[in-house]
Amino acid sequence: MLLVAFMWGAYFLNYCDRQAVFAMFPVLKTDLHLTDTQLGLTGSIFLWVYGIGCPLAGQIADRLSKRMLVVCSLAVWSLVTIGTGFANSAFMLLTLRAAMGVSESLYMPAAIALTANAHPPDKRSRAIAVLTTAQIIGTVGGAWFGGWMAQRGQWRGAFLFLGAAGLIYAGPYFLFLRGMREDAQVETKKSSGGLALLPLLRVPTYLVLCLAFPIFVFGLWLLYGWLPTFLHDKFVLDLADAAFTATAYLQGATLIGMLGGGVLADRLYRRTTAARLWLLAASLMLCAPCLHALGSSDSLSATRLAAAGFGLFSGFLMGNIFPAAFEIVPSDTRASAVGLLNFCGALVSGFAPLLGGMWKRTIGIEALLSATAGAYLIGAILVILAIRRFFPRDYANIH
Repeated sequence: MLLVAFMWGAYFLNYCDRQAVFAMFPVLKTDLHLTDTQLGLTGSIFLWVYGIGCPLAGQIADRLSKRMLVVCSLAVWSLVTIGTGFANSAFMLLTLRAAMGVSESLYMPAAIALTANAHPPDKRSRAIAVLTTAQIIGTVGGAWFGGWMAQRGQWRGAFLFLGAAGLIYAGPYFLFLRGMREDAQVETKKSSGGLALLPLLRVPTYLVLCLAFPIFVFGLWLLYGWLPTFLHDKFVLDLADAAFTATAYLQGATLIGMLGGGVLADRLYRRTTAARLWLLAASLMLCAPCLHALGSSDSLSATRLAAAGFGLFSGFLMGNIFPAAFEIVPSDTRASAVGLLNFCGALVSGFAPLLGGMWKRTIGIEALLSATAGAYLIGAILVILAIRRFFPRDYANIH
């Protein structure tokens, strides 16, 4: 568990650094004279560059040292975070967000594969779920801290503090990882060598995951990018309260769903090897009505309840998407499998904050949330069809 603890700390900083900016939108709009579209681009550019970088990062991690890659990524994105504190124009801010996308893309494929390789299949969902809780705590902490500092006119100081924390953490992180193995628990077959992406493209179940995952993260990033501002405008909350409400209920419930989904997946895995895929389908199906309610509820209490429901059920998917993929891909392509999934997710979800900014005053965030809820139901159906038609053969081929 020491490995998970060290990886958790770096992953926490990863999400703090990327998420703090969204709680600062009203202040950034005034200080840097940004439009709503430019504000949306702070999320979109990050996601698109991050997504493009992830497959390459996966290839590097499957061929070189995952340990060195995660430490280098942490150091570089921390320097970029410090640089963001000195942004004085829309161009500079967006350029730094692109640089953040490059530097953070190097981390997740290697980190997830490293954690999975250290745990056997019947404990893997729990380990990755615990690691991924850093995403939740980091989102809440980063959003609250960013909103709190921006409210006091110190948004630049927020980036300087977060970046410095990452550089300090890199030292003990590197010292711990030096002494660990990278492939302690690898039970599936290896690929035939060559480009790691090619074997992934021959696995139909994995390709369905590459369709369903972008649908899920589009809704997630629509909430990450615009829910604080949506609550600020709709219920007249101050920046810190809007940021806290937008993240605490959503992410608090996600934390429960992620940990509970990890334990449930590992237990059900002993009964059916498709357990993790069934939880993915259930997650998408149950999230859909909650997503619709988030936009359409007239009271703050109902909105909080919808956010908690979405968070609870989304945790099932977030804790199991990568362990599910590892059941059907060669063992030496795991980092690439994470990278390609992230690429597909970021490519589509990058439009979420952008469309939120472009259509905020016309179509509205409410209508975007309801349309996304319908897409979630389609995603659930695709996963169920994959379980029935492709999974048994794909699982047998790799085991």
